[in-house]
Amino acid sequence: MALRDRLGRARAAVSGAVAGALGRGIDDAAWEAVEEALLRADLGVATTGRVLGALRRKVEAREVDGSAGLVAALREEMAGHLAGAERAMRMGAVAPSIWLVVGVNGAGKTTTIGKLAAQQVAAGRSVVLAAGDTFRAAAGEQLAEWARRTGADLVRGADGGDPSAVVFDAVQRAAARGADLVIADTAGRLQSNANLMEELRKVRRVAGKGPGEVAEVLLVIDATTGQNGLVQAREFAEAAGVTGVALTKLDGSAKGGIAFAIESELGIPIKVVGTGEQVDDLVAFDPAEFVAALFDE
Repeated sequence: MALRDRLGRARAAVSGAVAGALGRGIDDAAWEAVEEALLRADLGVATTGRVLGALRRKVEAREVDGSAGLVAALREEMAGHLAGAERAMRMGAVAPSIWLVVGVNGAGKTTTIGKLAAQQVAAGRSVVLAAGDTFRAAAGEQLAEWARRTGADLVRGADGGDPSAVVFDAVQRAAARGADLVIADTAGRLQSNANLMEELRKVRRVAGKGPGEVAEVLLVIDATTGQNGLVQAREFAEAAGVTGVALTKLDGSAKGGIAFAIESELGIPIKVVGTGEQVDDLVAFDPAEFVAALFDE
């Protein structure tokens, strides 16, 4: 299914409201309605302000003609906020490459790992999964199922054990067997947020000390959480050195604008997006396609 078909709720929140606001012309009420539509879609106050500021300047300079022209300019401005980022999932210069996957429980972290593993195995790479979320037994079972489905190897420790030790063991096994890639799950909840972030710092340090190279630290964010996702991104970026974002559950969210807030306010590129439960529903993020899907009927 095409991305535009998955983003019906987000499209209704953005294009429907914008079209309704501008149907009667460009006046103060229309500007307020467009601002409200962008905020409801969770672009965030700062990003919305920059987008509307640029549009107002174009209108004042008579670079935009009529409401249709303003919608086209809005699309162009939003696409510009997503331009220029490096979005490919990187492999390290030395094997094994290590992808650490972080995020709060419930965001779709373990499922995202499984889908990534399936894609990488299909691409011909040998993959080791590290069940580093030792504090949630269901996460280990879920990852074991993905290992069985994809043919990936799995390293799992004792429930409640040291996540860093699991990741270390997975990297060692990958190096010993000549595997290409380690994809490591990490804890999504501990006794307190401070403890979680300290645990992630430790995992990141340990992963970087063995053979191979930490090539990606991928933060999984549930699109339906809206601006809470931006708060999460700030915390995880500081603790783990996030290199990219996987934005999940876009098909069930009217808050797709969080993509713009993450990139423009934090400078973290969105690399993949999840739009469903199937393996093929995790796809590379295409900014032009995403913006088009928010507006095209």
